[in-house]
Amino acid sequence: MPTAAALTARIRLVQGDITRQPVAAIVNAANSSLLGGSGVDGAIHRAGGPKILEECRHLRARLYRSGLPTGQAVATTGGKLPAKYVIHTAGPVWHGGRQHEGEELAACYQSCLKIASARQFDSVAFPGISTGIYGYPKAEAAIAVREVRQWLGAHAVPATVTFVVFDDENQRLYEQALAEAARS
Repeated sequence: MPTAAALTARIRLVQGDITRQPVAAIVNAANSSLLGGSGVDGAIHRAGGPKILEECRHLRARLYRSGLPTGQAVATTGGKLPAKYVIHTAGPVWHGGRQHEGEELAACYQSCLKIASARQFDSVAFPGISTGIYGYPKAEAAIAVREVRQWLGAHAVPATVTFVVFDDENQRLYEQALAEAARS
């Protein structure tokens, strides 16, 4: 089992634009249709170009006719992005925490990390999944830190995980979650 310091060294926090991250794969907080949307999803599709949507349409027609189930993930090309791949995951819509949203959000991180490990992606960048239009409270969504630390504690791949936050509030929340995790 790696030490807390070793785990901490494998996790980065960046405030900025996830579409500009120089990593092997970025995670898309996608809607279940896989056909683009607003927020992070729209930004990734715009920056990555039509190849991402083309692959998403193919996946939708072949494997996910009813849409990507919440908590699951699938990978496509990164198109024109610096990242070679995009891992799309369908996060939960917040219903006050009464409909297993925590378990579904944890499953998003686990599914993405399983893909990263299976495909040997050395680095992955995550946005705040479900914290936009899906209404997941930002403070509670910081369970991402716990999920990633648990994964990294048991797996060598990915070598690094970056949390990419958009605003000062998320920056503060993730700094706090990372500091608390490093003490435990």
